[in-house]
Amino acid sequence: MSLTVQSPVSGLVVALDDVPDPVFAGKIVGPGVAVTPDPVSGDEVIALAPISGTITKIHPHAYVITNDDGRSVLVHLGLDTVGLGGSGFTLLAGEGETIDAGSPVISWSPARIEASGLNPIVPVIALEGDESDLEPVSPGCRVAAGDTLVTWT
Repeated sequence: MSLTVQSPVSGLVVALDDVPDPVFAGKIVGPGVAVTPDPVSGDEVIALAPISGTITKIHPHAYVITNDDGRSVLVHLGLDTVGLGGSGFTLLAGEGETIDAGSPVISWSPARIEASGLNPIVPVIALEGDESDLEPVSPGCRVAAGDTLVTWT
């Protein structure tokens, strides 16, 4: 059965190969795509659930949602943001919670991340997925939060 993975944020789609981080670009965590968030002057942005399922892991800067079929999607808010120790991130959902695609998960500010000297790009990874099973939106396309980002067959 095909799984639609929605974009957690609005922005520009970027190929995972072009993410300036060797772990994501090397697909060490898994295949997927990334979204460069639209600039929003200092305002908070709500990162949404890309699929319906259970939040199996949540940190201030990243979360994993696993659906009933056992497929998991990782959303990572910015690069090297773990070093911020949660500053600038507000959890809107909790680990173990069942959530619908498009529901709010974390509030954050890409502008604040950038002001800290970090990259606010958002990798969206199909954990334990096979790249041949993913049909991502083409790099360079604009997506709104909640738009289809990847079809996972």
